[in-house]
Amino acid sequence: MIEDTDTTWTIAQMADDFNVTHRALRHYEHLGLISPEREGQRRIYHRRDRTRLALVLRGRRLGFSLEEISTILGMYDDQPGEVGQLRYLLSQIDDRRADLERRRRDIEDSLRELDELQARCHEDLARLP
Repeated sequence: MIEDTDTTWTIAQMADDFNVTHRALRHYEHLGLISPEREGQRRIYHRRDRTRLALVLRGRRLGFSLEEISTILGMYDDQPGEVGQLRYLLSQIDDRRADLERRRRDIEDSLRELDELQARCHEDLARLP
């Protein structure tokens, strides 16, 4: 199947398609994460903008900062190119994974403490008249 590379989208369409606000899109544009074509005040988004926005939003869901996402996207466009981007991304993935593992341990510890407290409360209630 051949993709239509001439397809464009408005800011409203992009916002609806990705469930983000117009303000968020303008912010990502201001940061250089996406770069829609401009016709006066009108923004025209191309396939590259959609791809980059999808990557930005995926990065945000994974906990990357906009600065980290910008670095990754910038490395893809410039030197050191794909190899450097992948090495940087791998190091960032390791950092994110370690952070999430710490958070998971903290959550598991908190849940254990809540289970113990809940059990004590049930025991105390059972002893009361």
